[in-house]
Amino acid sequence: MSSPLSPLIHLIDDDEAVRSGLALLIGTVGLRVQTWADPQAFLRDFDRQSIGAIVLDVRMPGTSGLTVLDTLVSQGVDQPVIMLTGHGTVDMCRRAFKSGAAEFLEKPVDDERLLEALQSAVRQHVKSRERNQADRQTRAHFAQLSDREREVLGLIVAGLTNKEIGRALTVSPRTVETHRANLFAKLEIDNLAQLVRQYAALVDERPSS
Repeated sequence: MSSPLSPLIHLIDDDEAVRSGLALLIGTVGLRVQTWADPQAFLRDFDRQSIGAIVLDVRMPGTSGLTVLDTLVSQGVDQPVIMLTGHGTVDMCRRAFKSGAAEFLEKPVDDERLLEALQSAVRQHVKSRERNQADRQTRAHFAQLSDREREVLGLIVAGLTNKEIGRALTVSPRTVETHRANLFAKLEIDNLAQLVRQYAALVDERPSS
């Protein structure tokens, strides 16, 4: 039985036979599938926190797959999207990729190609979520630092020794060492390389003024 935390594939297609066939296929590699006939119902109700990917038909009555893709992107949805179409054109393919699609496949879909694309998309999504979680933890840890600890941190990353930091801040090297130990503990790191890497990642995230 699949764990409720296992990857979930959202499959949106107005053709019931296509939904049933693809759901059976996707299930053969251990991925859970939730099917949707109505793209508006999908946009309203699907679990945005789920790990997995979205398989989206391009041509559907009422709301096209490309419109759904644009909506997902505008809402910041991070699940990779694989587009399917029975009548693909170069322009349609180009627009899909420009809008953020992970893959664009023509019907009838080659089973192996679809499964490979899905498994790759799921791996990509898992890594993205893990990276985002790590980034959130890093920001939370840095938020715990005092103003003085932030000053010491910046000078450590700049390559200054404890004595040089002490002179710059007009404090003793022993006080600098105390601040250093405190910030290492708050950041939950134990070496300088980790400190520099986390600090660099945090600085890179900040919007330029």
